[in-house]
Amino acid sequence: MTNISKNLVIRAMQENDWESVAQIYQEGMDTDMATFETQVPSWEKWDSGHLKICRFVVEQDHKVVAWAALSPVSTRAVYAGVAELSIYVATESKGKGFGSILMGRVIEESERVGIWTLQSSIFSENTTSIHLHQKSGFRIVGYRKKIAQRNGIWRNTHILERRSTREF
Repeated sequence: MTNISKNLVIRAMQENDWESVAQIYQEGMDTDMATFETQVPSWEKWDSGHLKICRFVVEQDHKVVAWAALSPVSTRAVYAGVAELSIYVATESKGKGFGSILMGRVIEESERVGIWTLQSSIFSENTTSIHLHQKSGFRIVGYRKKIAQRNGIWRNTHILERRSTREF
């Protein structure tokens, strides 16, 4: 657990955080700029699709205001050090630096546990998220035009990645 300030804590996500995490996830879905998903999954489904490591929440005054988690990009052993990052900030908490703080923690911990590449697929119009990633050392490595539909509308994404400078 990291205590950033008197009222701000970054800690490992727990199952009992799911209600708050799911609410923030739903807020992201409601923007139409965060994910191709259209329904928040159950905890069990979400949990099975994410790595058990590098799951964090940010709490401000004991309320979860942001979360991040990693998903495997492949089941092949050669890609064990590559993960896809999901990072979400509650609507009322945007613009306060929580995304940057959380990003720093995810990068630090992911490198500590042997992840050498983080990647994200971000809707092209989500310039706030693209900027957060770029200022955290991610670079755009690709663009996918009309890769999938969300609510019947074809969407484009930018693919960003961050390679660790550590030796693995």
